[in-house]
Amino acid sequence: MAACTVLAGLAVFQAALVGGAPIGRFAWGGQHNVLPTGLRVGSAVSIVLYAAFGYMALAKAGMVPAPGNETVTSVIAWALTGYFALGVVMNAISRSKPERAVMTPVALFLAIAYLVLAAN
Repeated sequence: MAACTVLAGLAVFQAALVGGAPIGRFAWGGQHNVLPTGLRVGSAVSIVLYAAFGYMALAKAGMVPAPGNETVTSVIAWALTGYFALGVVMNAISRSKPERAVMTPVALFLAIAYLVLAAN
């Protein structure tokens, strides 16, 4: 549930970026305060992905029907663990100090949460 709460918060953040909120320094490398169209599309796609990631967390926890058998769910959970671990690295090397400061710990939390899910 904690991972889903963080993902929901990220979805709200991405929706604000899509809407033109001047908080782009926290995302996409921090090069734009207000995102250009291409990055807004990327933020919209992120919202859909966060929903899928959240559903997968709930499925792995047995709270909703799994999108496949236990093997499929486990493989996806491990893949998402790797994805968020990569996110830790990518956010940590961002040129944007605000992105490094905020998103690196968020990605670390999600990597750990999905590691716990994947290992159980």
